[in-house]
Amino acid sequence: MNTTAPVVQVENLRKTYGSFAAVDSVSFEIQRGETFALLGPNGAGKSTTIEILEGYRDRTSGHATVLGVDPGKGGLDWKARLGIVLQSTGESGNVTVREQLAHFAGYYPNPRNVDEVINAVGLDEKAGTLIRKLSGGQRRRVDVALGIIGNPEMLFLDEPTTGFDPEARQQFWQLIRSLKSDGTTILLTTHYLDEAAQLGDRAGVIAGGKMIDIGAIDELGGAEARVPIVRWREGGVRHEERTHTPGALVASLMADGAEPSGLEIIRPSLEDIYLQLVADHATAREVENAR
Repeated sequence: MNTTAPVVQVENLRKTYGSFAAVDSVSFEIQRGETFALLGPNGAGKSTTIEILEGYRDRTSGHATVLGVDPGKGGLDWKARLGIVLQSTGESGNVTVREQLAHFAGYYPNPRNVDEVINAVGLDEKAGTLIRKLSGGQRRRVDVALGIIGNPEMLFLDEPTTGFDPEARQQFWQLIRSLKSDGTTILLTTHYLDEAAQLGDRAGVIAGGKMIDIGAIDELGGAEARVPIVRWREGGVRHEERTHTPGALVASLMADGAEPSGLEIIRPSLEDIYLQLVADHATAREVENAR
């Protein structure tokens, strides 16, 4: 096994339905042990891209491999190396958490220990409880447990923390960090930008079927997107200025010793940058369509 080759390779991936391109010439790679966040608004092409990589959907054109295998041709041995957490599942509610995990563990050649997985997802006290009696957040933890029980090399997480309360989200993040430390490669989609910032090494932003930016989490949008913004009020008028030296600007505003009303320094978050990227792409498409 080549441990230096990318686990996921995607080049000029396209999926069309008639004249509509759900995925339009998307390219990216994911390295072994990396957590890659695929971000984008609803309908952007994220789910279609992931379903192609999971082997659930055929591509129209382009190149894709996962763990060195064309997903459209992957057999049972290949599928056993994957873990998949879908947005929703149809798991049986008439068995206990432990029974369900033990059943699924039997499908894999090298599964994780059932009780260790139950502990990892924080369901120790619910291990003997029927799944149908669990809360929505607890059932989502069962989904995650089913996704990792096979000890996957590659883990797909599609909106994994939907329905989690803040404490459960923090516990889930710790679980993902532990999987990453074990060498698991992870492809994550999430609408929680703080989650992407916490877990991702790199991210790609997809909109209108196209990859509009890709890079390290703290480099998305380029350096200019991260220039701090200083806001203040003067004479009843709201002012805003982007500057690489916010401290110097604030000092100049306080030259007379008085702090301006409403003074604040804002350093753009990943969410700010993401929203600007998507908005800029939408504007560019409108201009192009108007020609």
